[in-house]
Amino acid sequence: MTPDPSREEQPVDVLTALAAHRVVPVVVLDDAAHADPLAGALVAGGLPVAEITFRTTAAEEAIRRVAARGDVLVGAGTVLTPAQVDRAVAAGAAYVVSPGLSRAVVERCAEHGVPVLPGAVTATEVQAALELGLGTVKFFPAGTSGGAAAVRALSAPFPDVRFVPTGGVGPGNLHEWLALPSVAAVGGSWMVPRERITAGDLAAVRALAAEAVALAAR
Repeated sequence: MTPDPSREEQPVDVLTALAAHRVVPVVVLDDAAHADPLAGALVAGGLPVAEITFRTTAAEEAIRRVAARGDVLVGAGTVLTPAQVDRAVAAGAAYVVSPGLSRAVVERCAEHGVPVLPGAVTATEVQAALELGLGTVKFFPAGTSGGAAAVRALSAPFPDVRFVPTGGVGPGNLHEWLALPSVAAVGGSWMVPRERITAGDLAAVRALAAEAVALAAR
């Protein structure tokens, strides 16, 4: 199945919102019961956005609980199959993120009308994403795929493509990524440490989220 020709570009409202936040927390939850408290901490920290990864069995229910709040832009990450796309969308995910470029995943997202950010780190992958009607891709793993210099180089032949670097992004190099005009936002997990969430230390998460917002604003 090919993407609907009437939808040559994916929905821009969600992508615009992600770009406005500049930083997207990449969350791994071991217990869906932690979802609502975590979402509250992110909102309190001024960062009402999250990518909850399908790396644990709690992901689907966690997305459902966060989506039900209505005050967090929540997406599903580490989505590898069309079946996971179906589950993520049914749970309320507003967008889908995949570590690599899968035509099947992209096309299923198009069927649902949900924007997708597939991983792309080479010129071939970026060009393939363009052929599928995408204008924004996830640059992953960012730290080991050439860093900011690689994105800068890719932006020369692909001036209209926007990137969301993830993997190896943190407070120490955030400014390098966000200084690039082609970078829409960055993904990171430093403000949502798994051990803090598990321990229920939401005050720490709130503080880290606020710090991330401040760093991005600079």
